[in-house]
Amino acid sequence: MTFARTTAFLALLPLLATSPASAQSISVSVSRSILADQPYTLIYPDFMIATGAAGEPVTINHPEAPLQCTSEIVQVEDTGWTAQSALDNLDEGEVVKGWIDRFPGFTITNKAITRYQSGDALLYEGTSTDSPMDMPLTIVHTETVDGPRGYSLDCLYATEYEQQARPIVNFIIANFSTHSDADCCVGMKVEDTATPQ
Repeated sequence: MTFARTTAFLALLPLLATSPASAQSISVSVSRSILADQPYTLIYPDFMIATGAAGEPVTINHPEAPLQCTSEIVQVEDTGWTAQSALDNLDEGEVVKGWIDRFPGFTITNKAITRYQSGDALLYEGTSTDSPMDMPLTIVHTETVDGPRGYSLDCLYATEYEQQARPIVNFIIANFSTHSDADCCVGMKVEDTATPQ
């Protein structure tokens, strides 16, 4: 595996919460790269299962629901890349072509700049009318460049579970970092110190 895991007990502070009483307690897993030339931190609820090997993407899956996120690191030549320039020059037609074969009926529904824990990232998202899972999916793609490395984090979930899945996806994106020493967690309050597994 390309990552070291740590589990922390945290209190989730929902972005839409109207009072502190609505906070939930959850545990998270923190995966950090052990490769100096591929640094990252991926933080996610501990009920999700991570798989990956050295030099390969890391995928986290919900064990009982159609929810998956995959993080990948690639070498890039355009070290002057910015999220704003990527958003300004996003070719929606090319993006759709890249997704529509696997996700029939894919259309872009939103594009913006979002935040990883380590900085700005391009975000675009869309929905499909079908998928290899035999259901319509929402696809949330984010990407950034940090030095000679390009990072992407793609999350897919069943569109019908938007209300349940989207807060998890937003949390994973907000806490992703292009560094191996990122802290946990954006949108959460630590109630106990992290312990190695």
